[in-house]
Amino acid sequence: MIIKTLVENTSISDNYKCEHGLSLYIETEVHKLLFDLGQKDLFIENAAKMKIDLSQVDTVIISHGHYDHGGGLSEFLKINDKAKIYLQEKAFDKHYSLRTEDTSANIGLDEALKSNDRLVFNTGYLKIDDELELFAGVKGNELLSLSNKTLLMETEEGIKEDTFEHEQSLIITEAGKQVLIAGCAHKGIVNIVKHAISLKGRAMERIISGFHLYNPSTKIPEAPELVEQIAEMLNLTGSGYYTCHCTGLEAYSILKKVMNENIKYMATGSEILI
Repeated sequence: MIIKTLVENTSISDNYKCEHGLSLYIETEVHKLLFDLGQKDLFIENAAKMKIDLSQVDTVIISHGHYDHGGGLSEFLKINDKAKIYLQEKAFDKHYSLRTEDTSANIGLDEALKSNDRLVFNTGYLKIDDELELFAGVKGNELLSLSNKTLLMETEEGIKEDTFEHEQSLIITEAGKQVLIAGCAHKGIVNIVKHAISLKGRAMERIISGFHLYNPSTKIPEAPELVEQIAEMLNLTGSGYYTCHCTGLEAYSILKKVMNENIKYMATGSEILI
């Protein structure tokens, strides 16, 4: 399995532009897939530099309904005419980020794309094939990011704190090994990992995810005590971790001190071979 980072907040070199967002290109024995699409079209530019032909992608997973993960959908549809795009049912609901006490910004997806016939909407668990499984419905509230409180959703009763029902994660099974990939882990990386373990009856070999330990609006990282507790819990799984994007570099430095070689950082232009 090959995993290449097309978009992330940082870059391995000046050759690759970066942005606040995430897009991963993954090759398995069966699939060529994209996990998230960044803000707009930067993933296409960086893929070309990495000699990746995105017209051959057969599957797209959008982890949740925020622009920095699915904003590139319209551009992807222009260059690829075959891939199915999997989202949670509520991915196109209206989502906002609180900027000040009185102002918020729309961070949702382009609703005009919702009717595209290549979109596949999931309502919970979905087994795509023997390699790919999607799951949502993560329970538990262990070690949640306080930054979630600035993320909002529109409901029939008005604007409320987001419950992240639009978030989904991917498990890839290949050659007897399993890799868990999440986007921002708004439901809590510890809770998501525990859900995956309960689903498969075993720990994953590798886990790739942003941990949402940095608030891009306030530019404030989570408290070191919370980050240390998360690191200690993740260490108990025995899995190898890669993190990126919304984890934040301050939090990553704390995670690294606790987890040592059990965690690594993925920047734009990086490549993982599993």
